[in-house]
Amino acid sequence: MSDLRTATPPTTRPRTVARLLLASALVFAGLSHLFWARRDFQAQVPDWVPMDKDGVVVASGGVEIMLGAGLAVLTRDRVRVGRIAALFFAAVFPGNVAQYRGRRSAFGLDTDRKRLVRLFFQPVLIAWALWSTGTPRR
Repeated sequence: MSDLRTATPPTTRPRTVARLLLASALVFAGLSHLFWARRDFQAQVPDWVPMDKDGVVVASGGVEIMLGAGLAVLTRDRVRVGRIAALFFAAVFPGNVAQYRGRRSAFGLDTDRKRLVRLFFQPVLIAWALWSTGTPRR
């Protein structure tokens, strides 16, 4: 008999599709960190981060690729990976705030209004990561 705390909850087709879409988006975003959008991502690194901005962008890109791959293939651990992805989305939120407060244009976010609207999408990503992986409510 399996322990209910460690058993992977069943999933549904919509959740699986949403999880795989999120996985694809994360891998794409991670690759863009490493190649074609490095400068844009550097605009999101807050000035108070005591590390090289390019290093932060490369590291976060690697994390995104790993999270995307994990969401795609680690089906037994999908809840754990979903929670880690949600925490990652929360952890990078200060970068979005820094882009807004610093009035830094990147990714077509060239007005205060666009940068402000972008802030409201981070909670959506957090909810997407949790819902698509079937994270149980407590």
